Amino acid sequence: MRQLSRHSPVRRLADGSLEVAENLRQYTKFYGQDRRVVVTGLGLVTPLGFGVAETWSRLVDGHSAVRKLLESDLPKEHQAILDQLPCKVAACVPGSDADDPQRWKPALSGLLGTRHISFGLQAAEEALHDAAWHPQDREAQERTGVAVGVGMPSPAEMGAAGHLIAQGKLRRLSPYFIPRVLVNMAAGAISMQWSLRGPCHTASTACATGIHSLGDAFHMIKRGDADVMVAGGVESAIDGVSLGGFCRLRALATKWNNDPTSASRPFDAARAGFVMGEGAGVVVLEELQHALNRTAPNIHAEVLGFGMSSDGLHLTQPGEDGRGPARCMTHALQQGGLAPEDVAYINAHATSTPLGDAAEQHGIAAAFGSHATDGDLLVSSTKGAIGHLLGAAGAVEAIFTILALENKVVPPTLNLSHADPSLLKGLVGPLAHQFESAQHLPASALCNSFGFGGTNASLLVRESVTSA
Repeated sequence: MRQLSRHSPVRRLADGSLEVAENLRQYTKFYGQDRRVVVTGLGLVTPLGFGVAETWSRLVDGHSAVRKLLESDLPKEHQAILDQLPCKVAACVPGSDADDPQRWKPALSGLLGTRHISFGLQAAEEALHDAAWHPQDREAQERTGVAVGVGMPSPAEMGAAGHLIAQGKLRRLSPYFIPRVLVNMAAGAISMQWSLRGPCHTASTACATGIHSLGDAFHMIKRGDADVMVAGGVESAIDGVSLGGFCRLRALATKWNNDPTSASRPFDAARAGFVMGEGAGVVVLEELQHALNRTAPNIHAEVLGFGMSSDGLHLTQPGEDGRGPARCMTHALQQGGLAPEDVAYINAHATSTPLGDAAEQHGIAAAFGSHATDGDLLVSSTKGAIGHLLGAAGAVEAIFTILALENKVVPPTLNLSHADPSLLKGLVGPLAHQFESAQHLPASALCNSFGFGGTNASLLVRESVTSA
């Protein structure tokens, strides 16, 4: 039997069976395995384009959406600050018709123009269409919920409102101001647009928001709170307030203003900060038997586990040893009942910051042992292509992880030429990489998201399973 990391609660024996730690047996007995959760719909709005097909095609072909910031990318009242920003690059979503009032129910008219909500509606529309799930009867609507989160809702609108108040212009404040800045309103808008009357929930955990939202939805279905959940993350924070704040933290890349596509370089020795992105990722999660009973047209993947942890150390910096992320990944493996060597691919959180990317490598090495350090485990970060989507990042990257399993292609890490540190021998560079399932088992993959405040989240998924 291969010697695995001491963190692992599950070991695969020579005969192919699993040896399960006592704590996992107790967990499995308590939680039960009778309600399996699958992914039946995918929806994306990203800087690479609108929709899953366009985004995935451009991603695996090595396109970068990072470009020079223009005044027109910022709210009008923030455009004068562009010259003062040390970082002058970003990954912006191209224009769309998301704010066309004819596209959405009249009840949502007061929310149109709030970009993160518009992105969420677009991504949810694609995901529900992909799943062919449009519940019409009351019972089906009440068994369908929403779990969509946002990291930083409408900072520009809050800044503009504060400016009006400071000028004594209260009556110019929109009556829709409060609904537009509430963290749960993207979830609420999706619920209203499609009359989804089950749980309506929002997580807001900084850059881990998207994975936490998917994980919460996964647990809601496992518990029986719902049969279907529309889940994901949204974000739009390309504005003077957000960019200025991250610049003051010295978190953004500033060395490549004249070479934007080189600015986001996860794991690379020359990395020096992240690039701001925006967009939305939404999936339809569904109880397996429910999906089979209605003959769902797509079962993209099965969700096996969801891990969480906290560093408990610092406002913005991870622990250098990666122990928090290691615990998080191990918890996901525990729930999924997999050994480390059963995982073929990790879509890393790696944002292109010096400390964060190194800490994640240490965490992966600790959780996966020789499977990671010998190069059998493939690892990439897609933030080289789309920047860091903050609260939307985890949901978007979870979809990339699922697409990697479906297509047996690991998306590239753009601008990775010299890894530092080089603990993981399976780091995938600027070209997409084909892979095969280990030990002829269904391929499994992990998606990581970590956030300010020390919060960590990992989602474990397996390639499509079509039988109960």
